[in-house]
Amino acid sequence: MSTYFTLLTSSELEVAQFSVRFSTVNKRTIMNGTHHANNEQAALWNGRNGQAWIDGQVLLDRMFKPFEDLLVDSVSTEAVRRVLDVGCGTGSTTLAVTRKLGATSHCVGIDISAPMIAVARARAEQKGASADFLCGDAQTHAFEVARFDRIISRFGVMFFDKPVAAFANLRRAAQDSAGLHVIAWRSTAENPFMTTAERAAASLLPNIPPRRPDAPGQFSFADRHRVESILAGSGWTQIDIQPIDVECSLLEQDLVSYFTRLGPVGQLLQQSDERTRRHVIETVRAAFDPYVHGAVVRYIAACWMVSAKASNASAAE
Repeated sequence: MSTYFTLLTSSELEVAQFSVRFSTVNKRTIMNGTHHANNEQAALWNGRNGQAWIDGQVLLDRMFKPFEDLLVDSVSTEAVRRVLDVGCGTGSTTLAVTRKLGATSHCVGIDISAPMIAVARARAEQKGASADFLCGDAQTHAFEVARFDRIISRFGVMFFDKPVAAFANLRRAAQDSAGLHVIAWRSTAENPFMTTAERAAASLLPNIPPRRPDAPGQFSFADRHRVESILAGSGWTQIDIQPIDVECSLLEQDLVSYFTRLGPVGQLLQQSDERTRRHVIETVRAAFDPYVHGAVVRYIAACWMVSAKASNASAAE
């Protein structure tokens, strides 16, 4: 799959950077107004993880554009007018859906990360988009009942510590028969690119935390049967879970920036001395060689395309 990507203009970056500085200073004030049951994830995404995604916003938007396109296509085949984007991050997919549906629609993005939501709001303002962005935990947020006729997510639903409760809460926010369309990662074994850095650096960074498939995180939806059970137990019907293999890419010149900012290795490198850092970067960069094709890095992302329908109100209660 080939796609064309557009970088942010300098003015957009300036707006985003201002919002990040503002939200970092005022993060405690923002977060105090929102209840978070998922405290560990709130701490991560309002700290180093959130800032890493903000720093890598352009790179990540480009790399995950194929998934954004799939979700935009999913809302453009039916009469959809009120969309909720769960785990919206810095807002790329929410804004893309807003553009597709036009002024008669209302798109809302929600994310637990105050700094990322600040960037999303700044992007919407800069583009004159009508999308709204909420800083909150979709697992517990008091959404208006039966507000949305479509709920979507690009890699934003794998981080709930109580996923059945979270999807039940999303069901309450959905109209009867509303559609659910989310994309989540399959297993680590099927996504070797995503674990290349930690495998290569394992002997150099012995404190790399192990991946726990049963814990909130990137691969927590790897088990198809678990995902089906979560949805069936939270008021969703007509559940369809299909494997998709999507080619993603980034520029080779961005590869080092990618693995030194994001993931377990990126986190640990922030705390490493310069000698260790140089050694890790050299070792890990070499491990990515099979994915490098000239000026472009390509890999296959093995994911689930999950769709479902909201059950009737009596069944959801």
